[in-house]
Amino acid sequence: MPKGRPDGNDALQPAPRRDGAGVPDLARRLLVGGLAGLAPATALARVAAHAPVHAGAIHHHAAGAVHAPLHAPAIIGRAAPPRPLVMLDPGHGGKDPGAIGISGTYEKHVAEAAASELQRQLEASGRYRVAMTRADDRFIPLEGRVDIAHSHKASLFISMHADALTNRAVRGASVYTLSSKASDRQTAMLARTENSADRYGGPQVHADSPEVQEILASLVTEETRHGAAHMASSIVTAFRPRIGLLQHPSRHASFVVLKSADIPSVLVEMGFMSNHMDEAALRQAAHRMVVAGAMVQAIDRYFATDSMVTHATG
Repeated sequence: MPKGRPDGNDALQPAPRRDGAGVPDLARRLLVGGLAGLAPATALARVAAHAPVHAGAIHHHAAGAVHAPLHAPAIIGRAAPPRPLVMLDPGHGGKDPGAIGISGTYEKHVAEAAASELQRQLEASGRYRVAMTRADDRFIPLEGRVDIAHSHKASLFISMHADALTNRAVRGASVYTLSSKASDRQTAMLARTENSADRYGGPQVHADSPEVQEILASLVTEETRHGAAHMASSIVTAFRPRIGLLQHPSRHASFVVLKSADIPSVLVEMGFMSNHMDEAALRQAAHRMVVAGAMVQAIDRYFATDSMVTHATG
């Protein structure tokens, strides 16, 4: 008994038919089916030379019929633009614990947990690629974090923190952009604290020099400043209905980690570890999910703006 296809579809797969001088039927269809552009011209010429000529074809040609030229199939459409890459930067890490909460919670752990949740939600949306400056408990200098963003050709840089203040009554989220001058005294103090994190990297790191910061701030392009301001505004809008904010939540100062000249960058303070209510909330996975959800909404709004999409995809 002849062997057939295991799926029983032998009848759907006829063997190639051969005619005349042994030319496969497939070659004949190539000659008359408009697919000449898919095969080399010399190969088709050799096939045509050996193909049998039927009397009907001679009679049709003699009648003066005009044959349409053969063309390759058209290629319609083009590849979708690449998804923008969002670089998430959990603050501190390793030998740098960051702020220590009233109950002993380390800022570095809160920042990493919140950034990991945000990464999960962004990737689940299917709209973005996501990278982290650190995905474990390690120390990375401030300059190194910016370098990582550049090596990934990031479209957006978000540094995530939960600092501490001397005034334990202050609570609420806020967002910061780069400027050579601080918007207020409290923000200037936060910037000094954040910029001093490089002290854990040894004496060779001096990124927190005021002179250096003023030069770095002057190198940021106007387009990048506009993008950072737009992202900061989007975060405040997304946070307002669901997360407590400082009275003036959008602020600026000379944060080293925001110094990229061409990647819009923001620093998000999710709350203050010095306030027992903020610390307790940030210890809860459910609250961090709410923070991440609001961040996704803000990122969606940012990339929905035509100018931002153009900047992100080049």
